[in-house]
Amino acid sequence: MKQLSLAQKRSDFDLIIIMAVTMAVLAVFISFQSFFNELTANEDVHILIRTAVMAFMQFGVAGLGSCLVMIYRREDFRTFGLRRSGAGKAVVLTTLLCILCAVLFYFANGISSYLPFQQVGMTRKVLASPFPTNIIGYLIIAVSWGFFEGFNYVVIADKINIRYPSRYRWLNRGALTCAIACILIHGMVGVTAKNLLEMAAVTILIYGMLYIREHTGNAWGCVLVFIFFWNAF
Repeated sequence: MKQLSLAQKRSDFDLIIIMAVTMAVLAVFISFQSFFNELTANEDVHILIRTAVMAFMQFGVAGLGSCLVMIYRREDFRTFGLRRSGAGKAVVLTTLLCILCAVLFYFANGISSYLPFQQVGMTRKVLASPFPTNIIGYLIIAVSWGFFEGFNYVVIADKINIRYPSRYRWLNRGALTCAIACILIHGMVGVTAKNLLEMAAVTILIYGMLYIREHTGNAWGCVLVFIFFWNAF
C-alpha cells in the first residue's frame, strides 16, 4: 500500500473539517427551518437583518469550512488562484463555457429572464427596497451566494486533487467530484430528456470552470460563474 505524503494527509484532514462544518451548519438550518422561513417572511424585521442571517447560513454551508481551513493552514486567497496572473485567460475561457451552458439550459428549461441571484429567495425583496438598502443587501447576497460559493468549490477541488492526484490530463478528480455534488445537492437528477440535458449542463459548467482554474492557475472565472451565471436564470 502506497504511503500518503504529508500534503495528502493534510488535505485529508482539511476535507474532513470542511465536510464537518458544512454538515453541522446544514443540520442547524434543517432543524430550525421553520424559524428561518418565518424570519424571511417577517416584514417587521429589517430586510438587511433578514438577508444577513440567511447569507450567514449560506456562508456556513458553502464557505465557512474552507475559510477555517485557510486560517488554520495560513493560506490566503492567492493560494487558490485569486490573483491577477492568468485572470484574463480564465475569464475569457469561463465566459465561453457559460455561453455553451446557457444554450444547454435554454433547451432544458427555457430562459425567460436574466438577473444575477434571482433564484435566491431574498433577492427580489432586497431589490424592491429603497436606496441604499437595496445596494447593501444585493452586495451581501453577492458575497455569500456568489463569491464564497464559487470559491468554496475551488478550495474543495484543490484539496481533492492533492489527496487523489490523477495521472491523466483530462481527468480532474476534484472537478468531477464537485460537479456530481452540485447535481445531487440541487436535486438535478432525473431520467427525462430535459433532466439529462440539465445534468449535462451542470456537469460541463462545474467541471469546466474548475478545469480552467487548474489550466490557467487562476480562479476568478469560478467566482464570476457564481456571481453572474449561477442562479441568474
